[in-house]
Amino acid sequence: MRRLLLSPFFILLLNSCTDSSPNSGSKASVSTPSTPVINYAVTNYFAHDTSLFTEGFLFHNGQLFESTGSPKQLPQTRSVIGITDLATGKFDVKIEIDKSKYFGEGIVFFKNKLYQLTYVNRIGFIYDAKTFKEIGQFNYSNIEGWGLTTDGTSLIMSDGTSNLTYLDPVKLTPLKTLQVTEQGYPIEKLNELEFIKGFLYANIWTSDIIVKIDPLSGNVVGKMDLSSLTNEAKRINPNADVLNGIAYDSTTDKIYVTGKLWPNIYQIQFSH
Repeated sequence: MRRLLLSPFFILLLNSCTDSSPNSGSKASVSTPSTPVINYAVTNYFAHDTSLFTEGFLFHNGQLFESTGSPKQLPQTRSVIGITDLATGKFDVKIEIDKSKYFGEGIVFFKNKLYQLTYVNRIGFIYDAKTFKEIGQFNYSNIEGWGLTTDGTSLIMSDGTSNLTYLDPVKLTPLKTLQVTEQGYPIEKLNELEFIKGFLYANIWTSDIIVKIDPLSGNVVGKMDLSSLTNEAKRINPNADVLNGIAYDSTTDKIYVTGKLWPNIYQIQFSH
């Protein structure tokens, strides 16, 4: 893939403010505290295969895995799972499912297995984590399958609503449902997920926002606006689609983000 050149590394700082000055003579009112904005910095970037319609994004054993979907209007896309080499940008396909039947969605590793969701089939695939051979399937009652992650105990699944479903990793049956809210209002379109140091992070589909979620309450306790990265991606590749993908390398404590058909993977730094 042709390497792409960007401007020098840059720092993105996001700030929010509220107007706290009451009108003269008006009664004092109590305003609801706004959701804290998470400031971040871009510290590096890497080439990303622009044919990848990103659905799942994670690190496992020091390697960056990605799963993709295959929209009918984008015939060049495939429903695959593979490894991106950050040094070269090359994508090594390990698994491919029949895109005429299935639309690949989120993935997660748990112990010695790799789990994959599909979009509308209500079917998940189970693979051996070393050989990538299919060793089973499972069903779920959610109307759609979107993102997957794990807190080390359960598998956690998004389905495009404001709910996250916790699955028993052995029986693959629901344990509980967590509704995600911000300031008391449900947050819909939860998509790609990542669990980082006790908190859940979720991409919000069609937006440039990643939210930080308290898994005990479901409350959004922070949010990042990555619109500058989306704009950068679309300047380089006009076909670039929405932000989707956050991966945490727990060994190096580094975090990476990307999007569907994006030309780059960005390494970002923020307090977490």
